[in-house]
Amino acid sequence: MIARLRLWSGLFLLVFVVCHLLNHILGIVSLSAMEAGLQVFAVVWSNAPMVTLLTLAFAVHLALALWSLYRRRTLRMTGWELWQIALGMAVPFLLIDHMVGALGAQFGEGVLLSYALVLASYWVFTPWLIVVQLALVVTAWVHGMIGVHFWLRLKPWYPPLVRPLSIAAILIPALAIAGFISAGVEVQRLAAEQGWVTGLLSDSGVTPEVGARVNRMINVGYAALVALYVLVFVARSIRIFIEKRSRRPRLTYASGQRVEIEPGATVLETSRQYGIPHASVCGGRGRCSTCRIRVGAGGDALPAPDEAEQRVLTRIGAPPGVRLACQVRPTADLQVAPLLPPNASTEVAYRPQAVLQGQERTIAILFADMRGFTSLSEGRLPYDTVFVLNRYFEMMGQAVESTGGVLDKFIGDGVMALFGVSQGGQQGSRQALDAVRAMNDGLIRLNESLAADLPAPMRIAVGIHVGPVIVGELGYGKAKSFTAIGDAVNTASRLEGLAKANDVQLVVSEAVAAAASIDLGAFPLEQAEVKGKSDRVSVRLIASAGDLPSQPMAAE
Repeated sequence: MIARLRLWSGLFLLVFVVCHLLNHILGIVSLSAMEAGLQVFAVVWSNAPMVTLLTLAFAVHLALALWSLYRRRTLRMTGWELWQIALGMAVPFLLIDHMVGALGAQFGEGVLLSYALVLASYWVFTPWLIVVQLALVVTAWVHGMIGVHFWLRLKPWYPPLVRPLSIAAILIPALAIAGFISAGVEVQRLAAEQGWVTGLLSDSGVTPEVGARVNRMINVGYAALVALYVLVFVARSIRIFIEKRSRRPRLTYASGQRVEIEPGATVLETSRQYGIPHASVCGGRGRCSTCRIRVGAGGDALPAPDEAEQRVLTRIGAPPGVRLACQVRPTADLQVAPLLPPNASTEVAYRPQAVLQGQERTIAILFADMRGFTSLSEGRLPYDTVFVLNRYFEMMGQAVESTGGVLDKFIGDGVMALFGVSQGGQQGSRQALDAVRAMNDGLIRLNESLAADLPAPMRIAVGIHVGPVIVGELGYGKAKSFTAIGDAVNTASRLEGLAKANDVQLVVSEAVAAAASIDLGAFPLEQAEVKGKSDRVSVRLIASAGDLPSQPMAAE
């Protein structure tokens, strides 16, 4: 609940900031345009109930952030977490003058606020606050964008939207600052006219006495904020001092390293405290699952996962004994083994734990290879060859991913792809056939676009087979990757070679046709000998994937 309140209060504040900055952008047009936009903005945001909600959201967001800081057992953290916390703590200092001044003047003193009055307070009366306001925009915006990015990066649909959203994230504050400056310059010009400033203050209800009282409110706000920050760090230091005097349980890692656990600290916090590398894409918020551990001796003494942790464990299909390091707070000696490498990325956050560990599954495997690559590359500059190959790989990769497959690897000018890793062989077979159709269509378009650069159209040979394999993370260090091994993989590779030998685009095993419930009776049937197998494999030879009949629609 605390995590949700912090997230949703932050999102609510961010919506307000976006609307406010959009209003500032109108300053590029004129001060009058800003004032007109303010009338619309005020309908939603300047009424008493909404101001109360905004103030409450700000107070809740700040209080929960400070509570999180108080609870931390170590201040060691990733770079993005450090930046987010530092910028978040800076925002209230930069905001006090603007927020307390505006709210105190409007609701405490009955001042009629307008953009002309606010801009005059900066550009005419206190020009040094211009720098503070510009810093506020940048600081608050970057703080919000870091939070949104590291919240959404775990969503499967987010990566394709990163580029357009990044452009918007740059343009909105940049244009808002431009509007602030443009309108400020206009206010300075108006202030040079005799009587304009006097009339503005009189119409707004601002007097020296009102100004003095508002300034006192601002000073009280600064003092209260400093006292609050000091209180948090002092309380945190006292808590740590008291806890260090008590006997602490020990945490033992699979490597044999043994460290003491501070009372109330999570396994992830303990790893960070002692500089032990530990994956955590979401920063220990219990969202990404990359900090997952297998608990050993002492695990029986741990309380059961709460609702939030259990939801993540269920999502990844975690077997008994697997927990999230960021949620486990040992109170007795405990043995743990981190299950993911320290550099684990967002891609594995939604990958089932059983698959990462290694599991037998029935899936469809596709091998595709470019035919005649030697003749394609002869007499061409290396740069031209790489350009053509990258276009080809892009097309093949998009065909695999758009149909639900997983790119296993590129092998020279060939591709290995897996289908049905999560859904099974039936769905995987349908997806693999959809993929080869997409490859055929993409190759036609690619040949048309590169017709002037190619001595002959590019051709591919594809083999598809379905069967039981072992899937999991294999390799070492940075060379570790998700792949499949087994007889079905070797068979699919041999079928791709058979397609070349028979000068057809596609060879599909009868097992794939049966699993996909597709009728391939119109194509030649052959009992193929496959190297390494004693039994022959029934296959269909298909000249072009474009000739494949329709099949039941593959589910997402």
